[in-house]
Amino acid sequence: MLKQTLTMVTATAVCVLAAVGARADTSDKSIALSNNYAGNSWRQAMLRSWDKVTKQAVADGKVKAADAFTTAENQVTEQAAQIQNLILQGYDAIVLNAASPDALNGAVKEACDAGIVVVSFDGIVTEPCAWRIAVDFKQMGKDQIAYLAEKMPDGGNLLEIRGLAGVFVDDEISAGIHEGVAEHPQFKIVGSVHGDWAQDVAQKAVAGILPSLPEIHAVVTQGGDGYGAAQAFRAAGRPTPLIIMGNREDELLWWKEQKDANGYETMSVSIAPGVSTLAFWVAQQILDGQDVPKDLVVPFLRIDQDNLEQNLANTEKGGVANVEYSLEDAQKVIQAAKAAK
Repeated sequence: MLKQTLTMVTATAVCVLAAVGARADTSDKSIALSNNYAGNSWRQAMLRSWDKVTKQAVADGKVKAADAFTTAENQVTEQAAQIQNLILQGYDAIVLNAASPDALNGAVKEACDAGIVVVSFDGIVTEPCAWRIAVDFKQMGKDQIAYLAEKMPDGGNLLEIRGLAGVFVDDEISAGIHEGVAEHPQFKIVGSVHGDWAQDVAQKAVAGILPSLPEIHAVVTQGGDGYGAAQAFRAAGRPTPLIIMGNREDELLWWKEQKDANGYETMSVSIAPGVSTLAFWVAQQILDGQDVPKDLVVPFLRIDQDNLEQNLANTEKGGVANVEYSLEDAQKVIQAAKAAK
């Protein structure tokens, strides 16, 4: 009986020690951010969020270092070389906003083979050894058409403004928009341009295509392009259509001005730039020995007519409506993913 009791106690102790032992000290670990592009307000806000949260994490002794690296051009070869340099520099984890979902897989596999944790976000990668954090970008596109179907039941002509060509996010949002149009055939996409998620690029692209287009009833977007589109329509002397916005401060400010002047209605949706901080904490948790599912999903941030003013007031000048994540937030996202499985 005593032997059986001791065996049970020992087994219990082993379980407890195993649970506790799963946690490793990460104060000597270094995490790098590999970012492929910084040429718009969303990417700038993303980098500021990373800097703010990771500096505090380093000061608190959570990690040794959390350095950010951005390539000069949105080129796969350049980012692959950057990842290889980070491997040589001995980082324990790489948080990655990728230029391509698959073209960087070789470099990512090299990092994994070197024992480095790779967590991709926003622009995610398909290499199985990496972790992925994304919103349902395809649903984000479909939701735009669903909103338009409510506001414009008779449908109409749509202009689509896409993001950076060849990037996973651009492909997924566009696919969702086209699926939405297939489900609501009263709408027709009569023109499509790439705005690179930047207001100035979008304005120039829309101005270039407008003369060849019929009446436009609505503009579907990906973020960072709504204000530029509005300026292009104004400069062309054409009626302002319903333009879906992307949570940028200049878009929200323009929307409020139009709302106050004539009751203009629309909606705004984007992934929060602070998702980079979630990716940081997920990497830290993996280094900490936690069991983290390979695929994590976070909701996109949507702004509607009734909460426009509140969100605008909380958005910095020239910035993007944002949410930054804490360690506890990351742990909740991880637990939710486990529960979903």
